This record gives sequence, C-alpha cells and structure tokens, in this order.
Amino acid sequence: MSEKAASRAMSPEPVALLVVGGGPAALESARSYRSNGGTGRVVMLSADDHPPYFRPALSKDHLRGEVTAAELPLEEDSFYRDQEVELELGCEVVHLDPRERVVRTATGRSVPYKSCVLAVGSSPLPLQVPGGDHPAIRLLRSCTQGLDLASAAADARSVAVVGSGFIGCEAAASLRATGHDVNLVSSEPQPQHERLGPDAGARLAQWLEEDGVRLRGDVEVSAVEDGRVLHLSDGTAVSADLVLLAVGVRPRTSWVKGSGVRCRQGRIVTDSSMATAFPGLYAVGDAALAHNTAAGRRLPVEHWGEALRMGEVAGAAAAGVEQEWAEVPGFWSEIGGRTLKHQAWGDGFDTVRFEAHDDCAFTVWYGQAGVLVGVLTHGADEDDERGGRLVAEHAAFGRSTERD
Repeated sequence: MSEKAASRAMSPEPVALLVVGGGPAALESARSYRSNGGTGRVVMLSADDHPPYFRPALSKDHLRGEVTAAELPLEEDSFYRDQEVELELGCEVVHLDPRERVVRTATGRSVPYKSCVLAVGSSPLPLQVPGGDHPAIRLLRSCTQGLDLASAAADARSVAVVGSGFIGCEAAASLRATGHDVNLVSSEPQPQHERLGPDAGARLAQWLEEDGVRLRGDVEVSAVEDGRVLHLSDGTAVSADLVLLAVGVRPRTSWVKGSGVRCRQGRIVTDSSMATAFPGLYAVGDAALAHNTAAGRRLPVEHWGEALRMGEVAGAAAAGVEQEWAEVPGFWSEIGGRTLKHQAWGDGFDTVRFEAHDDCAFTVWYGQAGVLVGVLTHGADEDDERGGRLVAEHAAFGRSTERD
C-alpha cells in the first residue's frame, strides 16, 4: 500500500456536509441541507467564539442597549441538537484541498468531506496610516467586537466614527441616541455618496445632522495618535474617548489561494446553485461571486438576506435538490429610527432620479445604459415592491418607474 493510500485509510470517515463558517449563510446551509432531506453527519467549523448571531443588531439595538447579548443568537442550543448539527467554535480552517475533498484546521486536524460549503464571511478593513493599528481602536464585525464596543462606549462620552458606510452611519446614530458626542469622519463628501448617489447622500447627511452627529466629509485620516486623536488631511484633528473604525470589509478568502479554486475580486466564483468548479464544493455569502440568474451575471453582495438565500440554495444543492439564486439583492438599514430599503444589482449605475414624497418620504431610481438597475426608498413601500419587480424584469429606465 502506498504512503498516500495508507494515510487515506487511516483518515476519518468523510462528513456528509462540512460547513466552514459561523454566520447566517453557514447556519442556513446546514438548515437547508436537513430540510431538503440531507442525511449523515453535518459539521460546522466556525472561527468565531459565539454561535451564529444576529449581526445587524450590533450597530443598532444592541449598541443602544435595547437587545442583550443573550438575545443575539439566531438559534437555541436545542436547534443544533435536534437537527444533529455539530457546531465547533473557535475552529479556524487554514487549508483546502478540493481534489481530495479535505480541509485542515489551524491545529493541524484534517476533516474530509463529501460536500462542503465555504461560508467564511468578511473581515473589517484596517486603517493603514501611522497609529491606525492601535489596540484602543474598535472594529465592528464579530459578536466579540460588538460586545467590546458596547462595553467601551459605556465608559466614553465622545466617539469618533471613521467611515460613512451603513455600519458607520448606523453606529453613529445609535451612539448619538445614547447621549454620546459623535463625530463621523469620511473620505466621501456625503454618507454613501458612491453607493447611493448625491441625493440620497444628502438625505442621510441631513438625518445624521438632525440627530446631532457632526459630519466631517471629504477628508482622509492621515494618522491616529494614542488611539484617540484623528489627524486629518485638511490639517485639523478630532479627539474622542473612543474611535470606531468602519471603512469596509474584505472576504476571508486568502487561505483558499493556491487550492485551485477559482477566485475573482477576492471572492470564490460559483454558478447560480453556489457550486464551484469542484464537485461537492460550494461558496456562499460575502465570500462568493455567484451567478444570479435574473441578472444574467455574477454579482458581489454583502447583504444579510442574500447570505440567507445563498445558504438555502447551497444546502439544498448538497442534499440533491436543485435551486438557484435568482432574486434581486436587497437590504434595509435603520439610521436613527428611519428605515431605508434598497433593491439593486449593485454593480453600478449611470443615471439617478430622485423623487420626494409627502412626510419626508422619498424614492431614488437607478439606471444603467437605459435599464432600471436599482431602487432606494424611505417611507415608500409601494415603490420598493414595484421597483424590485421592475429591476428583475430589466424594465426600461423612464416612464415605467413613474407613479400612476
């Protein structure tokens, strides 16, 4: 017997479904596998120290003290027991061999599989300036980081938030609601200017300013002093008891490089069933660059709803049930008690039309090459529902988006 064959003979029995990750996409993959008749062992290897939790609350309800840490888990312990899902926390996977169908953990343990779903999520981007790695600077992605931020905020009077994405805006509004003095520093002229356009950005800026958040836009952080003083590119400085960094995320896919799995834009390429080119291997959520059947192309997404849907599709596929990702990506965001709803392919637009409605409601329509590609609403649910249908239908950008 060859050395390789002997090693294989001594290896443990392959698990039926191995899920690498511990977020919503990971949990939904396991759930969908079971609900679609999948049998055999299901193992989830999560690098997180907490079982799958409701991440959106970390920048909103939990940060405001309205949701406790005990309320964050998505499922009770009984779910994993009843569904026979073996959840291992604090278990980081560092190597993948898709040909042999095996992964290796940081402790050197090899785990062979029949089917595997990569649901590894994203990590917060660092601030690459002098002092940007100071340990006093907080991040907000994991449950541990959320608990740490809430604890630090309890002892702080002033907070500086760096970044005007949705996490930055939500956290700034939440911290202001709890009585903190808040500065929001951003390289964008207005919050979400690049993603949502100038009209929506102006509304977000108005909301934050009305709530008492001071905006410092169109400026870069050039250095951080002692983890609490931001030196800005315009020569000014912002001091705070607490600094929160929220400048974006990147998929946790670097460990996949060299495995032969095709990646693009830092994400794992899949078809609409979340399958890679390797049999039995799937990728979902932030880590995936999946083909969307309705869009007719691959889309990068970082939305909660898409993580759930992709996990559902992958789990079904692993159980032998065909499904496909064909929905228009969408998300919602709560900023100071105001809710935004957005449905869009999310890979660009060249035309924007802003419509103001009664009671401060509004709709923003987005077009690309004469085709409707997105809709953003506040207080206009009819436009949100209709807009989602029109985007899916690739409706012409124009009169089809006007109200009757």
